[in-house]
Amino acid sequence: MKAGKNLYQVLEIPVNASLSDIKKAFRRLALIFHPDKHPDPLIAIPKFEEIKTAYEVLVDPTSRREYDSAFLLQKYLPKE
Repeated sequence: MKAGKNLYQVLEIPVNASLSDIKKAFRRLALIFHPDKHPDPLIAIPKFEEIKTAYEVLVDPTSRREYDSAFLLQKYLPKE
């Protein structure tokens, strides 16, 4: 799995966040950026998709472990 964007920053949580913290952050941001609730769908739709993707990766223990490994490795690899 490629690390790419910092999913913890997307959900505005620390790297050591618990499962309940991840769920709370997702619910809070989903309410703000849900396309049916947000006044500007051009902003809300991509942001909501980004939040949803971050949640799906971080809530699953296996994919979170893979993401964390890739993200940590990305910090220490030389820039191309």
